[in-house]
Amino acid sequence: MEDSVNPVVVGVDGTDNAIRAARWAAGVAHKLGAPLHIVHARPYLGHNPSDAIAAVRACEMSAQQERASAILDEAGQAVHGDHPNLRITTAHVSEAVDRLLVDLSQHAKLIVLGCDDLSVAAAVLIGSTTVAVAANSMCPVVAWRGGATALTGQPIVVGVDDDDPSRVAITSAFELADRFAVNIVAVHAWSTRRSAGDVTLPFMIDWNAVHADQRGHLVTALAPWTRQYPDVDVQYVVDQDKPSRALLHHSEDAQLVVIGSRGRGPMAGAVLGSTGLNLLHHSVIPTMICRSMSPHSSKSQFRTGVQ
Repeated sequence: MEDSVNPVVVGVDGTDNAIRAARWAAGVAHKLGAPLHIVHARPYLGHNPSDAIAAVRACEMSAQQERASAILDEAGQAVHGDHPNLRITTAHVSEAVDRLLVDLSQHAKLIVLGCDDLSVAAAVLIGSTTVAVAANSMCPVVAWRGGATALTGQPIVVGVDDDDPSRVAITSAFELADRFAVNIVAVHAWSTRRSAGDVTLPFMIDWNAVHADQRGHLVTALAPWTRQYPDVDVQYVVDQDKPSRALLHHSEDAQLVVIGSRGRGPMAGAVLGSTGLNLLHHSVIPTMICRSMSPHSSKSQFRTGVQ
């Protein structure tokens, strides 16, 4: 990790899912002109595990410790087969995987991990490696999902709101779309309900005009990025729906969905919010979480290196 070019980091645990995630991460690293750093560490224990869970995890840790070198070799060989010229480094660390990846995120372009099976309740009450890393990482985190082991020509979907996390997500999405040479689908969801008192807006409203106004705001909001990335075509989508449902619907034909998170907090589930947790639970494609508290949040995440 002494290379002047910050790496894409991927965590592997010996599963086929992790190998596929590593191959996908290698494709991203290739496009970003970055090395790939493959790591193996102790499993995440979750929030206050019971004695029974701790005992089972201890057995898993012992078995994985013995297989660590083989796990890293297998991942490295799979990646090398796809990208023989990509610089690849590996490391086996005895630290818990969530703490390791958060530490590495300080110098990484991107963290990628095969997303564990996740329910919203389990993420909040028990914990999840994916949620724990995404809630504390200093760089974007991709929860890899689906069967794709290589990048495609499909678009990148990004959720657009008026807050700082959304701006970080927009920046990341446009930079990746530019590097991948794909389009952006920018999704802004809005509701007929007001947040204060949950009051329904009157029915005697020209909803076509409201929709047009919302779309106009979306086009204006994205103007700084469309000027900066003139080669990236943008599809503007305004959807009268919940954000998570709108993003899931419009990501059906995409290769990546990108959203912002709220920042650091005591409960990972609260930090990511309902949209983030719902996407991690239901999305069938890789999902990128971008935190606004990153020290790089106001500048490019991916520009170092050559395409």
